[in-house]
Amino acid sequence: MLTLQLLRRWLAQVCDPVRAFKALGGYASFFYDWHRYSKLAGAEPIYLAETYPQVHDRTNKTSFDAHYLYVNSWAFRRILVAHPPLHIDVGSQTLFVSLLSGILPVVFLDYRPLGAKLGGLWCLSGSILALPFADRSFSSLSCLHVAEHIGLGRYGDPLNPDGTRKACRELVRVLAPGGNLYFAVPVGRPKLCFNAHRVHAAETVCEYFADLRLIEFSGVNDDGRWLERVDMSELRDSDYACGMFWFQKQK
Repeated sequence: MLTLQLLRRWLAQVCDPVRAFKALGGYASFFYDWHRYSKLAGAEPIYLAETYPQVHDRTNKTSFDAHYLYVNSWAFRRILVAHPPLHIDVGSQTLFVSLLSGILPVVFLDYRPLGAKLGGLWCLSGSILALPFADRSFSSLSCLHVAEHIGLGRYGDPLNPDGTRKACRELVRVLAPGGNLYFAVPVGRPKLCFNAHRVHAAETVCEYFADLRLIEFSGVNDDGRWLERVDMSELRDSDYACGMFWFQKQK
């Protein structure tokens, strides 16, 4: 089983064999629907050159990535309640920052520049290991599902085994006294999955932010179940859970 999983991980970058196998049934449905649609009254003509087969969407339930759906919602709701005059995000999902910028000004920094032009959103290029901000300069900061990648070269960043810890120290440096940091990384049994990500023990993450006070810990377990305001031990034996940490710097 492990060998098959490993083989799929390596092949999935060019062709996911499981997804390709499932597509066969999808093509059968596609051609069947083409035939039926063509016979409906008022149906537009279907030209081969204009066809655009979608063979993976006929599912019983809407699929979603539990980590990203819950972590984006978790941070968004807490930032909305706090409603800071300005929010800084480092590397989180672009959909998250684009929606957040609709209710308050957002500065988004990423190692790979984001070329979007949107009112209320300012995009900067920079490294989380050397944030272009002064010490103690911002009262609201987020970094969601990002720090686990730092130093692995996945995004063209320099290799650094200490990348995640150094990233955490930079976030602490720019956070103002009394400020809030919304942070998330994979948690569970510690391991390196090169070059995708690291999994950290939740307690290790708290050690990285020893200068801050933990306000809340929530997460998503290996089954994709949302766990709000739980003890860190709930996810200690996980393979790939998502830990969400709300930290605050003392005044």
